[in-house]
Amino acid sequence: MVQFFKKTNFNFIGFSKLAIGISLAFVLVSIVFMFVHKGLNFSVDFAGGTLIQVKFEKPVRDDLGKIRSIVSDLGLGSPEVKTIGQIINNELQITVAKQESELTNVTNIIRDALSKDYPENSFDIRRVESVGPKIGGELKRDAIIATILSLIAILIYVGFRFNLPFGVASVIPLFHDVLITLGVFIIFDLEISLTFIAAIMTIVGYSLNDTIVIFDRIRENMRGGLKGRKFPELVNSSINQTLSRTINTSVTTLFVVSALYFIGSEAIKDFALAMLVGVIAGTYSTIYIASPILIFWHNKKPITK
Repeated sequence: MVQFFKKTNFNFIGFSKLAIGISLAFVLVSIVFMFVHKGLNFSVDFAGGTLIQVKFEKPVRDDLGKIRSIVSDLGLGSPEVKTIGQIINNELQITVAKQESELTNVTNIIRDALSKDYPENSFDIRRVESVGPKIGGELKRDAIIATILSLIAILIYVGFRFNLPFGVASVIPLFHDVLITLGVFIIFDLEISLTFIAAIMTIVGYSLNDTIVIFDRIRENMRGGLKGRKFPELVNSSINQTLSRTINTSVTTLFVVSALYFIGSEAIKDFALAMLVGVIAGTYSTIYIASPILIFWHNKKPITK
């Protein structure tokens, strides 16, 4: 592996209190924005309803209010209308609370209404998704259970592979990464969908892998004894020794995820954005959250190798 950072001695641990303060401030800002936006912006996957993606032949970017009013008058529930992708694509996403059924063909109702008001601007229905409120609730519950169970499994796995302090110090940063990623989606009022949950699970795996690499080096260095050094110095030294590997992995992953976000289709943009934030947060938390927790534990009760 190419090593861009050889024999570095950055004082990462010296900035850990400042880093933790920044993380807490970001979480607080996210909570404030959640109240501003009146809760999380759940997609059709969880809230139930119908999502319709429409591509017009001519520009409609100045008609969002008009289209929202047209759909609102159809009695399908309060609609959300927004452009998706590049503006020149003339694509809209319309979401309503009413779901498709044998009695209510939401797609045809909206198609007929738009055809009536836009006779000179033809359009195609490119995607229709419909989920009932009951199924949406079950999906939301299953997603929460899956996330909690995976974190418990990680705690048990790392606890057995290392010991309890390492297990706890590896799981808490995962909560941090999830909260930071969720915070970005809250601040920008982006949809929380099944795609977002898939990204969160991927981030958890990525962040854990990064943390274990540093923990492995810490344990290896502990076997040789502290040799007159304090435990924080040993941890800081271990982070520096694995810095090249951490940077190489993070940068190459960011290249791929950035390509998905900027070049990929609209369907995977939320996944790619969550991964972008998660990879950065995961790298950051491995250094500034996981390692300080280990030091805090060691100060209270010395950790054995």
